[in-house]
Amino acid sequence: MKIMLAYDGSRNARLALAQTITMFRELRPHLILVAVAENPRDITSGNEDLFQQEVDELKQHLKEAIAVCENEEVTCETLMLEGDPRKMLLYATEKKFQPDMLVIARHSHEPDGGFIARSLTYFVDELDYMTFGSVSSFLARRVQCPLLILPSR
Repeated sequence: MKIMLAYDGSRNARLALAQTITMFRELRPHLILVAVAENPRDITSGNEDLFQQEVDELKQHLKEAIAVCENEEVTCETLMLEGDPRKMLLYATEKKFQPDMLVIARHSHEPDGGFIARSLTYFVDELDYMTFGSVSSFLARRVQCPLLILPSR
């Protein structure tokens, strides 16, 4: 079974990796870890430096995820893409790998917090969805393979 996992090294992505391994271990999955670096909006040296820093951090996160997979005796490979995460993940599922399933973690800026933090996060998520759409809602409408969206804890 080929399972593609959107992976950015965040707390939620690490949880999604662990949950995916736990849920599908018996099927002996082959994981494809995909990281997407967003392109800088304009070409200035400051933006290029920030972009290169993001790329370097994502590469390090992917190395750490490979180590987790090796430790759990799960085969994996990685793919690093540049651009809009929504479009790049869709591209990877349709044109590169045709996985049996795509797994993404629900993104949150505040993984932990009290009532006020959760309320603000909910409000921002709703505003985000109304104006831009989230990665998960974009993919849910377009991806051709089964999509598993794991909630943040």
